[in-house]
Amino acid sequence: MKIIRYLDKSSQAHLASEVAPGLHQVIRGDLFGPREVTDEPAKIGQLLATLVPAQIMGIGLNHRRHAAESGAKEPVHPVLFFKGLNTLQHPGAPIVLPRKLASAEVDYECELAVVIGGTCKNVPRKNALDYVLGYTCANDVSDRDWQLKFGGSQWCRGKTFDTFSPLVPYHHRRDPQPRRAQDPHRAQRRRHAGLAHQ
Repeated sequence: MKIIRYLDKSSQAHLASEVAPGLHQVIRGDLFGPREVTDEPAKIGQLLATLVPAQIMGIGLNHRRHAAESGAKEPVHPVLFFKGLNTLQHPGAPIVLPRKLASAEVDYECELAVVIGGTCKNVPRKNALDYVLGYTCANDVSDRDWQLKFGGSQWCRGKTFDTFSPLVPYHHRRDPQPRRAQDPHRAQRRRHAGLAHQ
């Protein structure tokens, strides 16, 4: 299911399901709880970020090619970082470059964002997908000066400026029974070929 979040003409936020390109129907309920798709057409005034996250956590240098092009060593363990909720931005809205802590090195990175759908801790790898609600796309904007040069070895300052985490308007619910690839071994190798940590 492809879900959007939007404001109607009265500036009230709603969820809707895309039933065909350009055609959406209102969802009653909550993204993280019970919900149902109604027959009511969605009257979209403005598209919003597909959800308001409780946390934004990223994994840095997780792609070998990106690590190589930035001159960084491949980490032994995953590099985890957090971005403040102030970084969330709606689709089509501007990314505001910092002026007080100005930089000439602001980069963007298209990322697959995994939406965790419930409280969990110490989940075995084999059960990890049970907690994935779905997927969306995020723009991980970084001020490289403040991330790498002036941040005191912490990435958070360079990644946590306002509007530095735009999200697309669509959220794809995870299919609990995904279709199999024709050659699952080949698909597995292709998917993991560029990852530093799996």
